[in-house]
Amino acid sequence: MLENEINIVPVLLGGDLNSYNVARAFHEKYGVRTHVFGRYPIGPTKNSRIVIFHTVPKMDIDDIMVEELRNFAEKNADARLILLGCTDDYAAMIIRNKERLEDKYVCPYIDEPLMDKLVSKAVFYEMCDKYGIPYPKTKVLSSDFSEDELTEENLGFSYPIIVKPSSSIAYWKHPFEGMKKVYVADNKDEAYSIIKEIYAAGYPDKMILQDMIPGDDSNMYVLTAYSDRDSKVKMMCLGHVLLEEHTPKGLGNHAAIITEQNSELTSRFRALLDEIGYRGFSNFDIKYDSRDGSMRAFEINLRQGRSNFYITAAGINIAELLTRDNLLCDTLEYTECSESHLWHTIPFGVLKKYVHDNASLSKAKKLKREGKSKTSLWYAYDLIRSPKRLIWVIEHMRRQYGKYKKYCR
Repeated sequence: MLENEINIVPVLLGGDLNSYNVARAFHEKYGVRTHVFGRYPIGPTKNSRIVIFHTVPKMDIDDIMVEELRNFAEKNADARLILLGCTDDYAAMIIRNKERLEDKYVCPYIDEPLMDKLVSKAVFYEMCDKYGIPYPKTKVLSSDFSEDELTEENLGFSYPIIVKPSSSIAYWKHPFEGMKKVYVADNKDEAYSIIKEIYAAGYPDKMILQDMIPGDDSNMYVLTAYSDRDSKVKMMCLGHVLLEEHTPKGLGNHAAIITEQNSELTSRFRALLDEIGYRGFSNFDIKYDSRDGSMRAFEINLRQGRSNFYITAAGINIAELLTRDNLLCDTLEYTECSESHLWHTIPFGVLKKYVHDNASLSKAKKLKREGKSKTSLWYAYDLIRSPKRLIWVIEHMRRQYGKYKKYCR
């Protein structure tokens, strides 16, 4: 069967930039519109010609999610439906309910028992030990921790330190004022205060305390992999992060990436994914440690990353991977991104002002001059006849200057 003979209907859960990036990949390759389900519409997927948004206020409840998706499938019985989650929470919901959905949808995900292992950073680090993947020096705490455990002597590393929940899925289910994705504690008292506040909000899992690897955003890397229906890695794309977001809830989200190749690094992650029988997209946050020259992994995300358009922009369209593997049942050859390309979701003026690594900035400028640069939201098809969207994109970009001035030091 040929690609143009298939009625492809992508269905996504979540309405953020992740969803728009996937929708754009499908539209660029196949010219199809993507159906996005979420609790409420938000900027990246509003007023879009390539997205049909379905507002379901209780979409984050499993039974309601399943009912909505099955009803949608009944109305589109002649289509081939591919289902993806675009947040940790939605990906986990699909995995938990895969048996209730996969008669109607292609659900390219692992099973729940493996998810339960991988969502725990503590368990992920045990797997890293097995495959020779470095990660930061780490201390794992339970809710009954004592203040004495927070001394530098008992931690095994010095302040300042990173403090974060072991399970981000469980963490975001217990919101509180001042909530952050990741915390920095300058001393024992600060660490104690942060951890107590998180547990007081109802968070039930373990906490991770880590050695703070020196260096700014330009020491960060992102690795995305795709494992096929036979649980073999068929694509890997490494990105060198130039700049991240710095708002409290957006901290760590990538804002500018240049693709690079490092086969020695990717081979370790490929071995891990193949061995555990992984399926679908996986995404790793990694940081270069200048103290010993190592590349240290932070976590695995069980989905494509929010910045996934950096892969499509570099020449490996993620929608094509999904379609060829799941709908055409092609045998995919392993591919690893080797072309340098710049992706950014902020104005280039912000990038130039806040990227302090001169070599990376020079490379970004060169790629832009050569036409090897893309940004997700500037999609001509979606802007030419959508004045509301054009106005929103322009204003969204303008606001980035103020956000970086306020939060980026």
